[in-house]
Amino acid sequence: MHHSNRALDTRRLTKLDETDQFIDIDRLLAIARRRLSLVMLCAGVGLFLGAVMLVLTPPTYTAATRILLDESLTQFAQEREPRPGPSQADSMVASEVEILKSARLARVVVETLDLHENPAFLDPPQSPQGWLRSQVTSIVRFASGTSRSGEPSEDARIGRATAILQQNLVAERVGRSYVIEVKYSAKDRELTGAIARAYADQYLSDQLDANFDATQHAVTWLQARLEQLRADWLAASLAAEQFRAENGLTAARGELVSEQQLSDLNNQLVLAQAETANTLARYNQYRSIIDSGEEAAVENAIIPTDLAQSSVLTELKARYLSISERANEIEGRFGEDHSQAVALRAQSGELRRQIFQELRQVTESYRNEYEVARTRETSLRENVGAMSGESSATGQSMVRLRELEQQSSALGTLYETFLARYEEASQQQSFPIAEARIISQAGNPVSPSSPRKALVLGLSMVLGLMAGAGLGGLLEFRERFFRTGDDVRDDLVLDFLGYLPLLGSTRSTAKVQGSTPTGEPNALDHTGSSLLRIAVFSPASLFADTLRRAKLSSDVVLHDKPSKVIGFVSVLPREGKTTAAANFAGLLAANGARTLLIDGDLRNPGLSRRLGSQPKTGLVEALVGRVSWKNTLLADQKSGLSVLPVVIRGRLSHTSELISGEAMSAMIEDMRSHFDYIVVDLPPLGPVIDASAFAPLADGFIFVSEWGGTPRALVRQTLQGEPQIAAKTIGVILNKTDMKRLPKYGAPGGAERYFHRYAAYYGEQNG
Repeated sequence: MHHSNRALDTRRLTKLDETDQFIDIDRLLAIARRRLSLVMLCAGVGLFLGAVMLVLTPPTYTAATRILLDESLTQFAQEREPRPGPSQADSMVASEVEILKSARLARVVVETLDLHENPAFLDPPQSPQGWLRSQVTSIVRFASGTSRSGEPSEDARIGRATAILQQNLVAERVGRSYVIEVKYSAKDRELTGAIARAYADQYLSDQLDANFDATQHAVTWLQARLEQLRADWLAASLAAEQFRAENGLTAARGELVSEQQLSDLNNQLVLAQAETANTLARYNQYRSIIDSGEEAAVENAIIPTDLAQSSVLTELKARYLSISERANEIEGRFGEDHSQAVALRAQSGELRRQIFQELRQVTESYRNEYEVARTRETSLRENVGAMSGESSATGQSMVRLRELEQQSSALGTLYETFLARYEEASQQQSFPIAEARIISQAGNPVSPSSPRKALVLGLSMVLGLMAGAGLGGLLEFRERFFRTGDDVRDDLVLDFLGYLPLLGSTRSTAKVQGSTPTGEPNALDHTGSSLLRIAVFSPASLFADTLRRAKLSSDVVLHDKPSKVIGFVSVLPREGKTTAAANFAGLLAANGARTLLIDGDLRNPGLSRRLGSQPKTGLVEALVGRVSWKNTLLADQKSGLSVLPVVIRGRLSHTSELISGEAMSAMIEDMRSHFDYIVVDLPPLGPVIDASAFAPLADGFIFVSEWGGTPRALVRQTLQGEPQIAAKTIGVILNKTDMKRLPKYGAPGGAERYFHRYAAYYGEQNG
């Protein structure tokens, strides 16, 4: 017989499945369908763990208060400064946020509420994660030797409470506004609200204290400076008077005319110098104002009261300030691009140019006055020099006197300036106004802020779904078993003969168990052998139909053999090979064919054990010539099947020589003349070589593999190592198939997905 057309292509055996380069949606859906129960189980576990976490995690409450930084609150206590720019405002708000987060303010809140003495604050209920973290921290501290024994000091408790307070506090700016939101989270709702309110109150108190301290330091410094200036002013005035008296420069009525004239001239010269200095100062002042530019000049200029332009400037300045204030208000409310704001800025610019022009004229007027005053001073100085030529000592004394008087006057002016600042600082110190106010007072929260039940449960379920999908994907990636006929064809390039369902407590099994032995000699005892007769007692079942397909394939392949020797092999033990072989033989016999079933597993004769009978002789005795093989046969009265068992008498060595020797060959040849089919239940392939030794005597092999239990790679490697068996293999049967799960592994449009439609064709029939 030629089996070249059935030869196994070893190159194809080593070739792996070709994977599609594109996303196979159908395959993904099939995987999702197969692993749906696992994914749902993981989702349920995730949902359960989330619920457990919600039950074990104590609720956290959050109280919030909002504070507005409002500089307008101090407008009656001090002069208003120009509104800061955006960058300065950001820096200011960020600074206040850091003040709220500072350890100093937290310590004040701790001491105000006595939080360091509150066990509910220091040791709140912990979640499982927090408890585990605290235990690990305690173990680490103990291992590192940093644990402390004894009661902690008050400073240590305050420090710990301060750290807890800072950890649970959140202070942040609300958008781009001047509002700061302070939120505190804790396990106790009343304590949470109290801490949030205390933070706001202590922040305002801190601002008041800071303003008071700054003003107090300024007042103290100004007071000391005033005392020094007063002493210097009095000393300068006394020195001037003493110098006048020592040099006879008193303006008494009994003086000479020349002296009186000189005195008058000196007085006039002093006045002229003062006038010159005054006009020069005013001229320099306005010239510097003009030189600073138009905008700065208008903003910093002081309107004189002694010129004709005073009323005009006053009116222009008033209009300018009114329009500027209105423009700032419009910009603050509607933005810089508002049409009214643009118009007001244009009017403001026009008034600024007019004021600047008037200031130029004022500056020119003061320059003229300065020139006149300087000319008059020069004239008086010449007259005084002429009259004082007689006494240079008197002139020098007058110069010295004037110097002393000017020094005294300057000190007096400086003293008055500092005195005004001192009074202003003293008044500001008495104003208890902060530049912030609370716009949203914190109340006691009514519902917990965390954990959020819906979020936790949803996230737990999503994580469970992801874990299930990942685990399902891992299982699919590690899938290495035969599941469908396509797997057999693609991996082994062998014919697929069908599926044998996973056997259990079926009607056919019960039916066989209910039968009774015949009581005849060499008759099979049906007790305990029900699984070997399923195909006989359930001929319309899927199990029997698969075996019929195997018979048909055997007849087609071995059509030139009048008597066919068919071996049943598998790779691993307990793959159902014996059950398949016995039912195959029984089905053949039930159909009228002369069939012999040989238990060829001399090392572990599972078929013989399950027959229920206790024969005295078997295959081994026939091979060694103790008895004729015909006298060792057992007969099944129901199907007419003949069985050649193996009598178990202990471990046999050299079983491969027995089953492949000349005696076995001669026995098979003799059996061919008596039977149409000789079915041999062979031991598993792999380390046992009995099946390989029997291969030359067999016409064909039916390979039995466990569905979802036998690795593909192992089958490929085994067949590669057994080319003689691979060449004679008729086909592969997948045994122990879970028919409920099989459709999940079928390809889109594959037959596996439609087995349920053939249920009516596989109905049980009475035997």
